[in-house]
Amino acid sequence: MTHDDDVDFALAVYHEGGSWQVQELTHHHLVDVETLSGALRRLPGDFGAVGMVAIDEDFFVLVRVAGESTRVLLSDVTAADDWELAGSAVDFLGVAMPEDDGAQVPAGDLALLADLGMPAGELGELLDDDELYPDEILSDIADRLGFGELFDDAVGLTNA
Repeated sequence: MTHDDDVDFALAVYHEGGSWQVQELTHHHLVDVETLSGALRRLPGDFGAVGMVAIDEDFFVLVRVAGESTRVLLSDVTAADDWELAGSAVDFLGVAMPEDDGAQVPAGDLALLADLGMPAGELGELLDDDELYPDEILSDIADRLGFGELFDDAVGLTNA
């Protein structure tokens, strides 16, 4: 079960009229991948919308919707044992749980942001860096895609 206190942040990001828009998602949108994608589908966007959710400084989920298409990336499938949203992502992706060796195992569509400027290989490199926290990875992604300052302001990473 995910509680409000466990959610580091949940943002919807979309590009409209030549500029990026960032808005917060509510806890009610984080029940599962289907609910999250439904909320994202209601947003305008030249290229669909992306949900960026970080939980308990442990893992993140990216969900991108465009039309009827839903694409998902989970930073660590082992989080599915403890977190409902991660379990929903694992179910959506149809991946098997790995042997528990303590290593983080990402799963999903590494290319879900490629057309926006984040190639799959670079996203994979970020996921391979076990020194980075979810907010740091997502901040790097946001910066690469062109909405880094908006993202950092929304999640409180901006320096005073």
